[in-house]
Amino acid sequence: MQNAPLLMPAADTLAELRDEIDRIDRDMHRLLMERGEIIDRLIAVKRAQGVGCAFRPDREAQMMRALVERHQGLLPLDAVEGVWRVIVSTFTYVQANYSVHADDSGGDAQMRDSARFHFGFTVPYVAHHGAGAVIEAVAASTGDLGILRATGGLSDGAWWMRLVGEGAPKIIARLPFVERPNHPAGLPMFVVARLPADAMAHGVTLYAVGLARWTHALPAAFQTLKGEILASAPHPEGLALLVAAAGDADAQSFTKALAEAGVEGARVDVIGSHAMRFQLNDARSGVFAP
Repeated sequence: MQNAPLLMPAADTLAELRDEIDRIDRDMHRLLMERGEIIDRLIAVKRAQGVGCAFRPDREAQMMRALVERHQGLLPLDAVEGVWRVIVSTFTYVQANYSVHADDSGGDAQMRDSARFHFGFTVPYVAHHGAGAVIEAVAASTGDLGILRATGGLSDGAWWMRLVGEGAPKIIARLPFVERPNHPAGLPMFVVARLPADAMAHGVTLYAVGLARWTHALPAAFQTLKGEILASAPHPEGLALLVAAAGDADAQSFTKALAEAGVEGARVDVIGSHAMRFQLNDARSGVFAP
């Protein structure tokens, strides 16, 4: 008796595949509209509970980590991250209209690209000349954000000293959150805003340090508390440093560490904090980075 021929599955047709794509597109659109309905309810709950802040950097970081860890398939992570950032930033804008102020001196293409990648086109982009103007605009607003280069771009001097004080804006995030080679919006940026303490993300704390002069003992003194000097610039007090440290060591701990290293009279102020960033390597494994 001859064996019966194997039945091969019917090949997909272009029409069938396009129907599947159309179905998925409808589902995605429906889910976005459903998300909007939940945001509307969220706004009502926040108003009833007296919660006025729409920005939650720590929650955004948690969501981003989960997104990266579960992502697989042909779609590049760049596209997924960009879509997610636009969704979150736009729905935050729906909750409470805000603008993004940027140090866009001379038309900074990298800054504009990074702003659009992370905040989309619905959120207004306001260009300023210099970091000081960005901080002033955020301070005068009722809930806007400012973005500043985290490295380089020190033509405005020790801009971080403008973040000192109870009513001043503070650093609330470091972008991009997912660090990886060839990131399409890889410009290192700090986000500054005026947020209540319970809305801040924690993991890395930023400090403004004013002292008379540089000494070679400074790096080692900061390292005792897992601190790193990010930038330095002249200041009326002599020298101003921008320092980042993993954890939440208070300013007094750094003052004490500096004194023990022979640096007297230093002024140390906390000027913000952000989530520990997620560093992705080529093997798609992730580690946390300050």
